Amino acid sequence: MTVSELTVLLIFSTFAFDVSARGDELSPDDDGEKVILRVKVPSELAAREVEALYRSTVCTSVAYDMYGDPYKRDGYRQLDVQSVREGDTDILRTELAVNGGGRCRWKLSNIIFGVKYGNTSQFGEGVFFGAGGGVVVMFDESDSAHGGPNVKADGDVEVKPNYYPWVDENFIGGHKKTVSLAGDGDIFIMYRALGARSVEFEPALHSGYVVHSVGPKIKRKGNRAIFHYPDGSNSTEGQSRPNFEKLQAIRMAAERDREILTVE
Repeated sequence: MTVSELTVLLIFSTFAFDVSARGDELSPDDDGEKVILRVKVPSELAAREVEALYRSTVCTSVAYDMYGDPYKRDGYRQLDVQSVREGDTDILRTELAVNGGGRCRWKLSNIIFGVKYGNTSQFGEGVFFGAGGGVVVMFDESDSAHGGPNVKADGDVEVKPNYYPWVDENFIGGHKKTVSLAGDGDIFIMYRALGARSVEFEPALHSGYVVHSVGPKIKRKGNRAIFHYPDGSNSTEGQSRPNFEKLQAIRMAAERDREILTVE
């Protein structure tokens, strides 16, 4: 099969899937089983919009792999869900139907949510939000659009990560500054929780411990970004993000010192 023929087949399979999806809407039962998501949002951050993905093994489509061989693909529908604030608290609550209903018998497959910087002006003019602060919870055996899990949970999910502001300045390909949420691992925390019906997300933002990184101005082998840590130290790292364990150690040492001074 030629490249042009494969392209036509891929376009056709995508089109066929879209037509099928448009004809089979979600119709969840308001009184049915639900997943309750509660996100506690730190005062300096904003909540990401909750994205719910529903999957169907009834309304399927035919797709083609890179060799042009056909395979059956589950149908899916994405739903952006409105969260509701719980009273005067900083907790946002979202209710998601487990059964999406309809002829396709949609089932909740995964949700994507999290926190981000809504206002980045405190980090300087022209600073944009980069990445981090995201969570994916998968309720079936299918992987999400961001990949598979790095954590498997039995029962309900409770996530309490630590985040540090990370201001990154890059020059190659144009000057750009971003602020991200540096945590333990990748951009998203990825859970598979087949039986979860409650998901609690309570991130801790340590805004007093900002890490800065400055990328090289010339693209050359061996050139790396320099990370400037909140204790005044700096180093290059073997990865493209800050050393989370180092940030944790700096913060905890500072907190111990404050406790000692308070006791004295």
